[in-house]
Amino acid sequence: MTDTPAKKSAKASSTNDEKLSFEAARDELAEVVAKLESSGNSLEESLALWERGEKLVAICQQWLDNAKERIEKVRAAD
Repeated sequence: MTDTPAKKSAKASSTNDEKLSFEAARDELAEVVAKLESSGNSLEESLALWERGEKLVAICQQWLDNAKERIEKVRAAD
C-alpha cells in the first residue's frame, strides 16, 4: 500500500518536530486546520492531517508549558 501525499507530508514533517519553534508549529497547525476545513480530502488524507494536527498541538503545548515554567521560576526568584 502506498502512502497518500498527506501521509508522506506528515511523515516528513514529523522528522523535524524537535526543531520546530512555537511559531512554526502554530503556523503549520493553522495550515492543517485550513486543509481539514476544505472539502475534497479523502478519509485517509483527513486522518493524516488530523494526526499531524494533534502532534502540532502537543508541540505548541510543550512550548507553552516550558514558557510558563520559566516565568514561574523568575517570579519565585524575585
